[in-house]
Amino acid sequence: MNSTLFLTGFGVYVCFLIWLGWFVSRNQKSGEDFLLGGRGLPLFLVLGTTVATMVGTGSSMGAVGFGYANGWAGALYGIGGAFGILLLALWFAPVRKLNFMTMSEELAYYVGANRIVKNVVGLLIFIASIGWLGAHILGGGMYLAWIADIDLNLAKIIIAAAFTIYVVIGGYTAVVWTDTIQAIILFAGFILMAVLSVNYIGGMDNLYAAMEPAATSFLAIEKLGILPAVSLAIVIGVGVLATPSFRQRIYSGKDVSTIRRSFVASGMLYLFFSIIPAVIGMAALAINPTLDNPNFSFPYIAVSVLPIGVGMIVLIAGLSATMSSASSDAIAGVSILLRDVYVMFTGRVPNKESMMNYSRLALIVVIGFALLFALTSNDIIGYITKMISTVMSGMFVCGMLGKFWKRYNWQGALATLLGASVVSFVIMLNADYTAFWGNPVIPSCLFALVAGVAVSLVTPANNVTAEMAKTILDEERALMEMDISKAGGLGETSPQRPVSQTS
Repeated sequence: MNSTLFLTGFGVYVCFLIWLGWFVSRNQKSGEDFLLGGRGLPLFLVLGTTVATMVGTGSSMGAVGFGYANGWAGALYGIGGAFGILLLALWFAPVRKLNFMTMSEELAYYVGANRIVKNVVGLLIFIASIGWLGAHILGGGMYLAWIADIDLNLAKIIIAAAFTIYVVIGGYTAVVWTDTIQAIILFAGFILMAVLSVNYIGGMDNLYAAMEPAATSFLAIEKLGILPAVSLAIVIGVGVLATPSFRQRIYSGKDVSTIRRSFVASGMLYLFFSIIPAVIGMAALAINPTLDNPNFSFPYIAVSVLPIGVGMIVLIAGLSATMSSASSDAIAGVSILLRDVYVMFTGRVPNKESMMNYSRLALIVVIGFALLFALTSNDIIGYITKMISTVMSGMFVCGMLGKFWKRYNWQGALATLLGASVVSFVIMLNADYTAFWGNPVIPSCLFALVAGVAVSLVTPANNVTAEMAKTILDEERALMEMDISKAGGLGETSPQRPVSQTS
C-alpha cells in the first residue's frame, strides 16, 4: 500500500476523532466531568468503550503475532480477557454505588480507607497505567512504522501525539465516544480480514499448511504446555480484573445494572472474537512463513492480501485498537495522578477552578512518561505479561481479599502487594522458572494470597467499619469540587465538611 495514501487517510481519521472529541465534550464544567464523564454513561457508551479497550493492542498486534508463531494459542488472549470482564461484572460492578473515583480509593476502602495503602496502591496504579499506555504506543508505533516505512521511534511519537490531542481536548467523554466509533470499525475490520485472508489461502483446509501439528491442537496446548497456556490466559484475565481503565468504566457508568449488562455483553463478544486473531495469524503464516517479526502479521495481511480500499479500512481499524486502549489508560493514569499522587506529595487536592487545566497538563505528563517507556521496548506480549505479573497481580489479590474477606487489614494489603512483586521478579530472573510457568502470574498471585492472609491474621484486625471508610473517602473526594480546597489541605477542617483521617 502506498504509504502517503495511508498516512493521508489516517490523518483524516484522526482529525475526525479530534472534532468528535470536541463536539461531545463542549459542556464539561468540572474535573469529574473531564475524568469520569459526569458518572452518567449509558449502556451503549459503556459497551462501546469497553469493547474497544478490550480489542486493543494485545489483540491487534500481540495476539495475531502469537497466532502466527503458536497457532490456536493466539485465542488464549481473548479467552482470558473474556473471562476477566465477565468476573468483573459479577464481582465488582456493585462498587459503582460507592462513588469511587480511582481504584486506589476502592482498595483502600476494603482496609478501612487506610492512607498508606491508598498511597502505595496509587503509585502502583500510576505505574501500571503508564505501562499499559506504553504498550499501546509500542504496538501502534510498530504498526505505523511497518506500513509507512518510517523510523520506529518516529512512528511511536506520531501515535502518541494522535490520541493525545483528542483526549486533551475532550477528556473522558471524548474517550468513550471515540471508543464507541472505533469499536464498530474494529469489529468490522477484524472480521473482514479473517474472512478474506482465509479465502485468499483457499479455505480453512489450507489454514494449517505451514503450521506444525502441535500448534493446531486445542489452544496449542501440545506446543505451549498446559501450564504456560493456562498461565497466559490467567495473566490476561488478571490484567482485566486489576486494570485501572476497566475500573474507570465501573466508576463512570450510570448505575450497577448498566455496567453489569455492558460488561456481560462485552465478555460474550470478546469470547467470540478470541478466535479471530489466531485465524489471521495462521493465515499470515500460510501466506508467508518467513516474516521477520510475527507482530507484523496483521499489517502484512492487510497490505498483501486485501484490496486497497478494504486494506485501508482494516489498517485504520488496527490503529484504532491501539488508540482506543491508549486513550482509556491515559485517562485512568490522570485520575490517579490528580486524585492520589498529587495529594500524596502536596497534602491537598487540586482546587475546583484548576481541575480541568490540571487534568490536561497531567495527560501530557502521563503520555510523555509512557512514550519514554515505549521507546525502550519492542516486544508487546512480553511487555504486557511482565508488567501485569509484577505490578498488577498484587492489586488483583488485594481486591479479591478485600472484597470477600472481612478480616483483611492494611498490613495484609501491603504484604500482598510486596509479595506479588518480589515473586514475580524471582521468576523472571530465573530462566528455568520462566520456562516452567510461562510467566510469573500464577506463583505471584499464590504467594500474594498467602502473604496477605498470614500477615492479616498475625496483626490487629481492622476496626474501621465500611461506613466509616466510605465517609472518610467521600469527605476527601468532596474537596475536589469545593472552593475551599484552594486554601484547605487534607486533614484541615472547614465549616462545610470536616476531613477525617485514618492511619
